[in-house]
Amino acid sequence: MDQQFDRTGKDMGNIMLMEHVNTRIPDQSQAHLFYVSGMGFTRDPYLDFGMRNMWINLGRQQFHLPSGEPQVLRGRIGLVVPSLDELERRLETVARLLEGTALSWARKNGILNVTNPWGNALVVHEPGQFGKLKLGMPYVQFDVGEGSAAGIARFYEEIMATPACIVDNNEGTIARIYIGQEQTLEYRETPNPMPAYDGHHIAVYISDFSGTHNRLLERNLIVQESNAHQYRFNWIVDPESNEKLFEVEHEVRSLTHPMFGRPLVNRNPNQTLMRYERGLDQLQV
Repeated sequence: MDQQFDRTGKDMGNIMLMEHVNTRIPDQSQAHLFYVSGMGFTRDPYLDFGMRNMWINLGRQQFHLPSGEPQVLRGRIGLVVPSLDELERRLETVARLLEGTALSWARKNGILNVTNPWGNALVVHEPGQFGKLKLGMPYVQFDVGEGSAAGIARFYEEIMATPACIVDNNEGTIARIYIGQEQTLEYRETPNPMPAYDGHHIAVYISDFSGTHNRLLERNLIVQESNAHQYRFNWIVDPESNEKLFEVEHEVRSLTHPMFGRPLVNRNPNQTLMRYERGLDQLQV
């Protein structure tokens, strides 16, 4: 008899990819020092290569960093890099040039907690914890009010048509939303007061583009009809009561968007003039 498989283990939800996090930054030179020289990521060589915006590649994900008053994501961004040791060495080299900013880092239990120059929290892991991911953004975790996780999970299950669950651990109660193969979006309950929303956003690609749009439109949640391939909404609501639970702009794109699956250049940050090795300029991710 043929071997039996659990086919549900290979199912995927509506949200296929969380592509980027967008936060404004006031100084491109400092952003370059931190994200490129320090973190070891790559400034996209093809798009938004000017003074208005900069795109930073890491694996299949990006940071979008338009110029302006700094924005701080209310939570933390999970990252994977090839080596925490190499990352710490790079951060040491840029620390003096970023004195007077919020830059800091501390290593504990195999994780490097980094605060970027404008106060955004990055939780950096080495490969092995998120499938085969060697470089990228496996999760974004937002802090939300107590009692809101269950309603947030229902929103993503019913409105966004993607798997979600509630996790209770030493971090508290978390609504965990499953994206593609190696990503999650998380909402962690906290008793702490919520900072005011400053306009930062995330971008996702979904398969049920029109159905999701209809469900959001029924609740008057669409805030921008960007173009044929994209729309935006801000509020996460409880589908049972329509109560507003958390505000963060979602830039929602179709799988027919011309930028879906666009190959991103990822350089090898260990290549230097003094220890250059031919053929190792680009990371394979």
